[in-house]
Order: sequence, then structure tokens, then C-alpha cells
Amino acid sequence: MRKLRSIAFLLFAVSASYQAQKKLPNIIYIYADDLGYGSTATYGNPLIKTPNLDQLASQGMLFTQHYSSAPVCAPARGMLMTGKHGGHAYIRGNYELGEFDDAHEGGQMPLPEGTYTLPKMLKSVGYTTAVIGKWALGMPNNSGNPNEQGVDFFYGLMDQKQAHSHYPTHLWRNNTIEKLNNPPMNVHQALNPKTATEKDFEAFKGKDYAPKKMLDEALAFIDRTKKTPFFLYFPTTLPHVSLQVPDEYRDRYVGKFDEPEYYYGEKGYAAVKYPYSTFAGMITYLDMQVGEIMKKVKEAGLEENTIIMFSSDNGGSLESGIPNDLFKINAPFRGFKRDLYEGGIREPFIIKWPGKVKAGSHSGLVSAQFDVMATLADITGVKLEKTDGKSFLPTLLGQPSKQEKHPYLYWEFGETGGAVAIRMGKWKGVKTGLKKNINAPWQIYDLEKDLQEQHDISSQHPELIKTFDEIVKKEHRNAHIREWEFVNPKFIR
Repeated sequence: MRKLRSIAFLLFAVSASYQAQKKLPNIIYIYADDLGYGSTATYGNPLIKTPNLDQLASQGMLFTQHYSSAPVCAPARGMLMTGKHGGHAYIRGNYELGEFDDAHEGGQMPLPEGTYTLPKMLKSVGYTTAVIGKWALGMPNNSGNPNEQGVDFFYGLMDQKQAHSHYPTHLWRNNTIEKLNNPPMNVHQALNPKTATEKDFEAFKGKDYAPKKMLDEALAFIDRTKKTPFFLYFPTTLPHVSLQVPDEYRDRYVGKFDEPEYYYGEKGYAAVKYPYSTFAGMITYLDMQVGEIMKKVKEAGLEENTIIMFSSDNGGSLESGIPNDLFKINAPFRGFKRDLYEGGIREPFIIKWPGKVKAGSHSGLVSAQFDVMATLADITGVKLEKTDGKSFLPTLLGQPSKQEKHPYLYWEFGETGGAVAIRMGKWKGVKTGLKKNINAPWQIYDLEKDLQEQHDISSQHPELIKTFDEIVKKEHRNAHIREWEFVNPKFIR
């Protein structure tokens, strides 16, 4: 009997050891809003301080060839949540429902019922899931309701139009409106430079700064969920315009730039004092959010078993008159938000995973945000339904010889005239203006020699034109609304 007990104890010990090795890691994915590749000190910006992102990179892996799935908000978020690229995804653009005012808040095109999302996938293996920030994939009254898409707890903005002000009148707590201490403000109404007063500028401020409210909720979620594996998706609204940040963050930069004292809103979004300093302060505030989340994870004793990822939905934007010759927000690339040139889609990407990812490492793996779902399935042992992604777990673990690589990456974007793009090895193909001309020519660039996509060499490579045309035929599936269909001539008006 004693021998049997010893054997039973040994088997239990081995099982317990195995389970300990297979313990599910907590997962935090921080998603910036309109943060360009070159907008942080971590990625080479000399003007904007981001010490917490610097620390995250020093403790993890920094990617240099990671891409968003789309060059604007809603489709990028939808593709991240579903593991699809732009030729297969249901949501392919910022299809707006409702209006800007609170009374007509309608959100964007919702994810359809039955969509297999990243939160649903993780819930299936025992994760508690939260989305805290900007959703943009549905509202409480339709199929895109985050609570119907695998999200246990939601707090933030469901309609991305409401996020145009960082002092909105309300946020959503699951399906309930939570009023904030902010007056209604029309951030799309410019001021008259001849008559504007200091009071007019103050009208674009409020008491409750939404990024702070959302950060506080994220920290509280970590605290109350720390005893079970959790997935926290934190799509912050920074540094998307309007230019709004608490004065203490703006004032860190006042006097450092040759900037106008007043921006009157003439190029879009809210009027503001010291616009350049405000923009830089917003990115430093974003960096503070990253630091506070890292700090909370450490204080909760979770650091060794928590994956922290950081990226952005698309390239930076020059809305609100931010000068690119000063900030070089998407450096060293051509293009901005809404472009399929590198500046619109190549994104910062950092992953920290103590004991698994080598601290201070770098990766040039060509990867995309639709790979995240496949990677997390690989990490958590989920047998994933078909997606467009490939797991980059081997790269994270320092096993490049085991890494399956994409033969190419593919993009479609139906706004700004209709465009497609392909990245295949060192080659980049781009077509623009397809809604006007279905036979628009390919532009082809050699990214090894021409990172800024300045020299179109399509005339030298007819074989690539043929290959890219074949890829488009293979990867494109007809969009479900005409506004997003510009590839199949049978469906073009």
C-alpha cells in the first residue's frame, strides 16, 4: 500500500510539474491609434520621449518589418480580431453608421453574428477577456456588440467617431452608458482667428480625460483578474486627433519647438494651443500608459507569466496641421494613414515575454497583425480555424529555422480611390486609383534598395506584374458591399 501511495504521489507530482510548464500566460495587447512607425524614441524619433516603450523593447523583441492589415482604424481592428487580410475580411473600411452627435451615435459596420474572434478563441481555453478602449466593430444594439463577440468585459468607446474628442460626454461599460463630466463639444468646428478668445480654446477641454479613465479600468481589470489567465486588449485612443492632452504633458515640450501658439482647427479637428507640443505630449502620455500597465503587472506578481505586445493600427496622420518635416512621424517611409505605401501600414511592434523572448532582441521577420491570432493559438494550444495568419512563435522563441514564412502579404483598401498592395520578399507592388481605372498599372519597388518607394521599376519586371496579377485573383473575395468592391469588374458600378 505504501508503495502504491508512493507511485501515485510520483505520478501526481509529474502531472503537476507538466501543468505548471503548460500554464497559460496572461496576454496584454496594447494598440495605439494612428501612431506612425517613426513617432517614438524607441523607433528613432529624436524629439519625443518614450522611456517606457524603450524599456519594453529592452526587455523584449522589437520587430522592424511588421505590418497592419489595413491603413485605417476599423478594418485594421477587425482584421486583428479575426486573423484575416483585406481580401478576405468582412470589414474592409470605415463604413460609418449614424452621425457625430451623441443622439445619433451609430458606430461602424458591425462584425456579423457567428464571427470567430480572438476573444472567443481565448475564452474557449479558459481566458477571461476584456477590451478597454476603442472598439469600432459594432454597438450594443447589433451583432458587433463586444459582449457578443467573446468579450467578458468592455469599457470605452464603441463608435470611433466619438473618439475624435478625448473628452467625450460618455463611455460604455458593457452595454450601459457611463456619463463623463465633459460638455458636448464639436471638435470639427474651426475657430475664427480674428475673433477667437482664450475661452474658446478652453471649450475643447473637459474634466474627464478618456485615456485616463480607460487606463484606470485596465489596471483595475488586471487587479481583479490576476488569479486566472486573462486577455486584455487595450486599444487606446492616442495619439489620434483631436490634439488634446492634460497640460502637464503638453508643457513638457513647450519651448522645444518653433511652433505657432494657436491652431484654430482650420485643417480639421479641435482648435488647441501649442499644437506641436500637444502632439508630442500625447505620445508621451501613451508611453505613460504602457509604463503603468507594465508596473501593475509587476506589482501583481504576474510579470514572469505575462506577454505584453505593443503596436498601432495604421500609420501616422498629418491632420490638425502637424508638420511632417519636423516630426517625420512615419520615417523613414513614404505615405501616411490611408496609404498602402510603407508609411501607411508598417508599424512598430514590440513583444515582452520573460523567459521566452530574449531581452533586447530584434527581428526582421516580415509579418502582419493578422498573424497575431495564429500566434496566440500556437501559444495557448488552440487548434485554430482557418485564418490568413502564420504563427511567429518560433521567431519569439529564437528558433528562426522553424519559422514558416509568408510567401507574400496582401492588402486591399477601398477608400481613397481603391488600392491593392503586395509584399513579396524584397519586392513591393502597389496599385492605386482602381475605382476610376480597373486597369491601373502596378508600381513596383525594390525595398532593399528603395525603402522610400520612390523609384518605380515595373517596366523592368514584367514577370512580377504577371505574378502580382495572379496573387490578386487568388486572394480577392468579393466584398459584401459595393463601396468596398473595386477589384472585380463585374461588381463595379
